[in-house]
Amino acid sequence: MDRTGVIVAILAVQTISAVLFIANIVCSVLGVAPFAWIVYELTEIGAAVGLILGTILGGIALQRSHVRTREAEARLRVASGAFMDLLEERFALWGLTPAERDVALFAIKGMSTTEIAKMRQTSEGTVKAQTAAIYRKAGVSGRPQLLSLFIDDLIAGPIAPEPVTGVRQSRA
Repeated sequence: MDRTGVIVAILAVQTISAVLFIANIVCSVLGVAPFAWIVYELTEIGAAVGLILGTILGGIALQRSHVRTREAEARLRVASGAFMDLLEERFALWGLTPAERDVALFAIKGMSTTEIAKMRQTSEGTVKAQTAAIYRKAGVSGRPQLLSLFIDDLIAGPIAPEPVTGVRQSRA
């Protein structure tokens, strides 16, 4: 029997046990005894087995969920590192100054010209001049195209699979 079949069987045992348990309670409240004592005992045994199996399956599902979450976080760290590597590679290729690199990074993060100027403690005119220089060096006409350059590079090919160790390895 495959995994799904086992889960369905356990759910069926739990459902039947729950129905019989509720029927047992209703019969007790009404003062009738339509079932023999053996049915009550088997119902209780089935309910106990169903609860135990449900607890075990719940624990297994929780453990697998934690593993998948850790793996997804590790892949996200790798992708984040790959994106930063790509940014640095492109910034170097375009010959951006350190100030232009900062402005480009803030622009890619979605910050406005005013926000960038405040963070860098410069005028908006300076930031506008720097963004114009960045766009010219990158060969684009604005922020959307600048961002799309990086998105296209990330989508064009899969990120090289790296071992999930928690430490990002250098790329050659």
